[in-house]
Amino acid sequence: MQVLTFLAYLVAAALFITGIRRLRTPETARSGNTIAAFGMIIALAATFFVIDIDPVLGLPLIGGGILLGGIIGAVSAQRVPMTGMPQLVAAFNGVGGGCIALVALSEFYQGRAETWVASTTGLLTIIIGAISFSGSIVAFCKLQEIAFTGSVAFPLQQVVNALIVLGILLLSANILTDGALAEAVGLPVLTPLLSLYITLGAALVLGILFVIPIGGADMPIVISLLNAFTGLAAALSGFVLENYALLIGGTLVGASGTILTRQMSGALGRPLGKIIFAGIAAAGGGDDEDDEEREVNDVSAEDIGSYLSEDSEKVVIVPGYGLAVAQAQAPLFELMETLESQGKEVLFGIHPVAGRMPGHMNVLLTEAGVPYEKLYDLEDINPEFEDTDAVIIVGANDVVNPAANDEEKDSPISGMPILEVENAERVIFVKRSLSPGFAGVDNPLFYDMDKTMMYFTDAKQGLQDITEAVKNA
Repeated sequence: MQVLTFLAYLVAAALFITGIRRLRTPETARSGNTIAAFGMIIALAATFFVIDIDPVLGLPLIGGGILLGGIIGAVSAQRVPMTGMPQLVAAFNGVGGGCIALVALSEFYQGRAETWVASTTGLLTIIIGAISFSGSIVAFCKLQEIAFTGSVAFPLQQVVNALIVLGILLLSANILTDGALAEAVGLPVLTPLLSLYITLGAALVLGILFVIPIGGADMPIVISLLNAFTGLAAALSGFVLENYALLIGGTLVGASGTILTRQMSGALGRPLGKIIFAGIAAAGGGDDEDDEEREVNDVSAEDIGSYLSEDSEKVVIVPGYGLAVAQAQAPLFELMETLESQGKEVLFGIHPVAGRMPGHMNVLLTEAGVPYEKLYDLEDINPEFEDTDAVIIVGANDVVNPAANDEEKDSPISGMPILEVENAERVIFVKRSLSPGFAGVDNPLFYDMDKTMMYFTDAKQGLQDITEAVKNA
């Protein structure tokens, strides 16, 4: 039976890898999810054959847990909009980290972590899983704007974090020495089990303090990093439980999360160490308070339609989070078709973190019918702007903000690679107001009277109006 279970785990791991590989493009992402889910079903079924289950109490509990989790997952997947995907990822990742930490805690409580290796890996699982749980919950609250919005800091915060880490290390040493450290310093009451509970609590507090000073603009990177933490904790728990599925699956999640974190950090032009230890604020980079009163080139849909129809041959559309919030992908597709029917060349510029998470905009536009070959990454679209007649920016700000290249000002987006839309002949913003983007940094392009056209409206209605204006021009 053990051989068959091992083979089942290998099949599940192969399906996990195949599924992840197919997530690279929207065309194959759906089948990739299905393949990976099928692998998880195989791994779950195989696990029943290697564990001892009480048929009276154990089976109903496990079955009830699977049913409850399946219902919550299915309902969440159906009801959560695309704009809520980062929050959903953070929440599910946090639940996974917390679950793994509790599993390791249970192994300690039942005395199954008998060897030094099992004890060490179990401790690391508890610490990393707890940090991932509490940190992910804070990230969810920040993105959902429930609590901890912006950058939350207090004096000597890094010192407090360092003291907590030191405390966790000392408690861990006491656990691994079976309470000998506490005996040596005259604290026999600090038993290994009590040390374990305090370690869990300290790790939860550290996860909160780790995330609260990080601004909203960097939250997608933090979510990816915490996802890597959860994967690492799952892999470590695989050692404790001697479970190959956890070991392989956790390693895959940890590795992919780490790679994604590094890619996103590079896309934002921000060293990971600066994000983690400096706590860049999301709201600390705005310009003067009277920016709202500065003059802008406020235009109508007819003005934009006339320019697109009569003076533009090449048009680049840049979608952002505001497009997703307004569910305006269908009107955007209609605008593309209308422009192409008049012989215009239409391309789409997609920033790596547009829509808060990598691939967010790609999936949204592909589902609306935009051909995937029209979606250009940052490196490919930037050279196109120099001979572009018009750039239409819908619900984006940070990813097109030239302030990121201003060496004289230090802001949350300083150094971030951007879509260089300012190189185009004309820049058209479709947005509700002059409010800055998620990073809280004002965009100087708003006030360029010669280059920029500002159309203040809801993204969905605005695109519909512009499409009609192009047709009637």
